[in-house]
Amino acid sequence: MWVPTRAKRGGEAYHPPMTRYEGSDQFREAELVDVDMSRAVFREVDLSEVRMRGVLLTGADIDGDIRGLRLNGVEVAPLVEAELDRRHPERAQLRPTTAGGMRTAWAVVESFWAATMQRAGRLPEADLHRSVDEEWSFAQTLRHLVFVTDAWLSHAVLGEARPFHPLGLPAAFHTGTEAYGVDTSAQPELADVVAARAERVASVRDFLAAATQADLDQVRPANPAPGWPPPQPRTAASCLRVILNEEWTHHQFAVRDLAVVEAGR
Repeated sequence: MWVPTRAKRGGEAYHPPMTRYEGSDQFREAELVDVDMSRAVFREVDLSEVRMRGVLLTGADIDGDIRGLRLNGVEVAPLVEAELDRRHPERAQLRPTTAGGMRTAWAVVESFWAATMQRAGRLPEADLHRSVDEEWSFAQTLRHLVFVTDAWLSHAVLGEARPFHPLGLPAAFHTGTEAYGVDTSAQPELADVVAARAERVASVRDFLAAATQADLDQVRPANPAPGWPPPQPRTAASCLRVILNEEWTHHQFAVRDLAVVEAGR
């Protein structure tokens, strides 16, 4: 049963505790008519091919993989990408096609993370384990990037059988990750997370230092060992571009939330 997030009590707006639906497909192909969903939160939700008519999105805040979305007949993604490139000129360097460009891109990644790690280092460790708006903490973001490197470099490109650090943190949609050797329930000290992260950053740097264009264009065979991504032939370049995208995206999340923590909210 759908429970609205807003109701009336005594003529005033009343905000009951938020109802949580998790791991459910009960809304697939549902038709929601004249429903108040103001202040609802959608996290890790598949909204592919959703059609909305006559909706109010005033003040809405959307983060995600947005492709083919049209607002009032206008495709949004190209406009968003162009604006992000204007605000963050370094993004243009994070779409490399050559071995030299890939090394430059990784240097850019290391540069913006170095500044952010210094900024984070000025905060008490407890703040770096704090969640903002139920998102990952700063420490958890670093743990996720450990997992990303293990997945897309060590597993997909290098074909290692068990590359996953136990402190790596997969995205919520991953299931069966215990078979990879990761412990999503771990609550490690920040120093351990930073050490694992530094090793992964160095592993990408070292791989790229020796990589030729042929290495990047070579189609790597599917890795049958348990892990992510699913077995499929891929070029090293395509896998590294996934890492670059994850690095930039999660850096944006990290600095956004650091600002909130620093403000004491």
